[in-house]
Amino acid sequence: MSEDVLLETRGAVGLVTLNRPKALNALSLEMCRALHPRLDAWAADPAVKAVVIRGAGGKAFCAGGDVRAVAGSVGRTEGGGSLSSEFFLAEYALNHRIHHFPKPFIALVDGICMGGGLGLSVHGGFRVVTEKLVLAMPETGIGIFPDVGGGWFLPRFPGEAGTYLGLTGARCDAADAVWLGYATHRVEASRLEEILGALVAADWSGLAHHVAAHVLAGFIAEPGTSSLEARAEAIHRCFQGNRVEDILAALEREGSTWAEETRATLLRMSPTSLKVTLRQLREGRGRDYDTMARVEYRLSQALTARPDFREGIRAVLVDKDQKPRWSPATLAEVTDAEVEACFAPRPGDELVLPSLD
Repeated sequence: MSEDVLLETRGAVGLVTLNRPKALNALSLEMCRALHPRLDAWAADPAVKAVVIRGAGGKAFCAGGDVRAVAGSVGRTEGGGSLSSEFFLAEYALNHRIHHFPKPFIALVDGICMGGGLGLSVHGGFRVVTEKLVLAMPETGIGIFPDVGGGWFLPRFPGEAGTYLGLTGARCDAADAVWLGYATHRVEASRLEEILGALVAADWSGLAHHVAAHVLAGFIAEPGTSSLEARAEAIHRCFQGNRVEDILAALEREGSTWAEETRATLLRMSPTSLKVTLRQLREGRGRDYDTMARVEYRLSQALTARPDFREGIRAVLVDKDQKPRWSPATLAEVTDAEVEACFAPRPGDELVLPSLD
């Protein structure tokens, strides 16, 4: 078992601790492979009534998938596939397991939660956030797209908030997370151990989801005012377009300081990622999660193979100069055919989701 994810049973609670604090608990292939079979076992074990997942170190729940490792991989893995293929297959299968988990799945989200961290939390029934939450889907800034089900959950946030967050990578706090519907409970970080103890000590003889909800209700704190909610009307006006160019034009017409800053942010992102992401989010409005997971696997393989992914990782995570050189460099140079190709089926390399009956 990977030392990077600690798996234990406390009473009737299966406990997952993401244990890479120096890497802000970034999710690796090995962590996916260790966690998934344990979740299967806990799902089948009548003595386990709920699962709790948390991050070690106090700074982050999970800062995302280990995309730096994916970008830096050369050649094939020991299993014979590319790391990009094997990582995303394992991560998306794990997200699918959580999405369809038959028992209360409770994420204690303290600190940074980005990208893959949302995949480990948003698909569960309970997302408990603290005042330290920093929530974001920053993928367009590294040449990819908001995956881990982003095409499913972002369009289900209020209005066009999901479009805004998915395209810009804007960060949210706990109040924003409650308004979005991502957070089911807001608590104080100082009480997380107490919450875990209360869940372990609970009488689980009733309906498990009711028991979990009752325990968590005893720890709720006031979430505060959401700045995202306060800006919801402007976000809807500016982000309802079906072309990135239309969104940029709407922001220019809006004319506020926020609109100007947001427009500048979009112009720094990968043009290809922006166009692919907007189509992904629009398609996701009318599709279920499992369908979007298959679409997102295709996108993961198409975009990680493009130069923008490696360049984005270089600019943001390696050299940290924040000056990516995108290719194509402008929205006008990204053709409809290029976007279409990213969504095309990949014969022999498709995501096959297991039956969980």
